[in-house]
Amino acid sequence: MLECTLLQAVLEETHTRTVRSCAWSPSGRLLATASFDATTAIWENVGGDFECVSTLEGHENEVKSVSWNASGSLLATCGRDKTVWIWEVMPGNEFECIQVLQGHTQDVKMVEWHPTMDILFSCSYDNTVKVWWSDDADGDWSCVQTLGESSNGHSSTVWSLAFNAKGDKLVTCSDDLTMKIWEADIIRMQSGDGYAPWNHLCTLSGYHDRTIFSVHWSREGIIASGAADDAVRLFVESKDGSMNGSSYQLLLKKEKAHDMDVNSVQWCPGVRFPFLEFNEDYYMCLHSHAEKRLLASASDDGTIKIWELGTLP
Repeated sequence: MLECTLLQAVLEETHTRTVRSCAWSPSGRLLATASFDATTAIWENVGGDFECVSTLEGHENEVKSVSWNASGSLLATCGRDKTVWIWEVMPGNEFECIQVLQGHTQDVKMVEWHPTMDILFSCSYDNTVKVWWSDDADGDWSCVQTLGESSNGHSSTVWSLAFNAKGDKLVTCSDDLTMKIWEADIIRMQSGDGYAPWNHLCTLSGYHDRTIFSVHWSREGIIASGAADDAVRLFVESKDGSMNGSSYQLLLKKEKAHDMDVNSVQWCPGVRFPFLEFNEDYYMCLHSHAEKRLLASASDDGTIKIWELGTLP
């Protein structure tokens, strides 16, 4: 466990139900929180004090996830109403909904922007991942690809997704007890040659025996997974040069990482957070840990655990 933790603030009296998701803007100045009360709150950090500067309304019911794009100019939310909303950040902490995306047939569990490009991904109870893209001057977004069972996708609810550091690979996890790796030609997209589809590379199966709720890819290329079997698993790309393309192998397994379901796993990014600069001692503590391979896991047992991965084999 981290030995130097310091409670900075308690943000309350805004949401009236469960807060399901939170995400920092790239600058660290704003925090977005998504709630089952059908709202998304925007909190601003001013010298260490947080205040709610905007409340985004529009979803019919529970908001399940929130995500900022790489530049911090766009925010995406999704919910039980089967929709994905894209909000544009305006001057004065105003947010304007520029489009409501409809295409999923069940609850949307998660939204995530690509780490370098304005491409939005959403995963759902309808067993699919949808890719949303805008390639015209009017900024109209549309679904350009659906990763479903017919394209080697999942056969049950897709709970989470994550990108590798380069952004050319994507990992998804599901109620079907598998994780799937996808790849796309991002150089083509970055050069302006249009959308390049995501293709299935491989499937990791047999490592969890209950629903896989969360996956996250470290900057060093290590995939972490957390599941309803109370376990955490780590995977790395195989070095044996599989004749059938990329393959991934189990690096480490931690049985009974928690006493109940593991709902989330997140690698420490190892970057300095601007909003902590007012507390240099706390920053130094975080900085020393950021140099290590730290993984956080959160569980239904009410605990959050910090794990340190030692030397890679």
